[in-house]
Amino acid sequence: MTHPTRRTALTGGLSLAATLMTSRAFAGDWSPSLRYPDPAVEILDPEFSKYRIFNSSVERLATGFGWMEGPVWVADGRYLLVSDIPNNRLIRWDEVTGQASTFRQPSGWSNGNARDLEGRLITCEGGMRRVTRTEHDGTITVLADSYEGKKLNSPNDLAVSADGSVWFTDPPFQISNYYEGEKAEQEQPHHGVYRIAPDGSLSLALSDLQGPNGITFAPGGTVVYIVEGRAKPDRLVWAYDLQDGTLANKRLHITALTAGALDGIACDEDGNLWCGWGSTGGEGGNSEAQDGVMVFNPSGKPIGHIHLPERCANLCFGGTYGNRLFMASSHSIYAVYVNTRSAQPL
Repeated sequence: MTHPTRRTALTGGLSLAATLMTSRAFAGDWSPSLRYPDPAVEILDPEFSKYRIFNSSVERLATGFGWMEGPVWVADGRYLLVSDIPNNRLIRWDEVTGQASTFRQPSGWSNGNARDLEGRLITCEGGMRRVTRTEHDGTITVLADSYEGKKLNSPNDLAVSADGSVWFTDPPFQISNYYEGEKAEQEQPHHGVYRIAPDGSLSLALSDLQGPNGITFAPGGTVVYIVEGRAKPDRLVWAYDLQDGTLANKRLHITALTAGALDGIACDEDGNLWCGWGSTGGEGGNSEAQDGVMVFNPSGKPIGHIHLPERCANLCFGGTYGNRLFMASSHSIYAVYVNTRSAQPL
């Protein structure tokens, strides 16, 4: 992928403020490994060996944030957008300068972000309880804020299918406190997964998951993976077949054992799932050992673990060739080059 695949760089809403922080700021006691291969990139199964680049280290790109979520790569602009939820802002990290700045504030306590087939930014504004689209001229269009006359809960994560439909999860996470939004009563009787069709119509695709969270498509776009973030006793990833705009054939794909904190997910071109990971704090959990990214093969077998000093909430592929994994991790943004690319065009 030597050239951007999206047609127009996002310009709407840009507020290129003074640099907020660089990779050296707020570095604490963490530093990148001086050894190759980086011991932070752990091979759990020989199958993962081909994805680890032996002389690529985990980098901390920027830090000093509140709680980072929803990264999306803007290929034609060579920058990353990430939600800093508690600070009600979208952060832009620039590949050319290596600096982070404010892209938009307030951001509606934005959470998940994606780009549609025309390169426009689609955002889950969890604190505003809506899904929006940033047009090429910078204006903001509300795509969904209610269903059957009742406000959405707090849209969390989203993915765009090959026909241009926007699929998003709607747990009540951000209306439960004043840290990630504004505390409010839940109006929807369920934790839904919704589809916004190309014609703008909104439909409820699922209502049987507790705390639906990360969502992504497998290569080819016919299989959808969805995280059930409040499943008990362990968080789960479910797989569904996409059939004519509906989800069918529900099946269990991953169980996050030992109190694994599954969150955002991304699928690569070989069908592996790269999962934001940490500990829920439950029995058997160990944040220091678990924080980072877990990688599962298409059969759901764990094959790799990228260790980070912070819990990783969400992640995406990007960079010039699409083989740079960006990890939104609590207070910081990390990255590492890997030998695979996103299942979806960037």
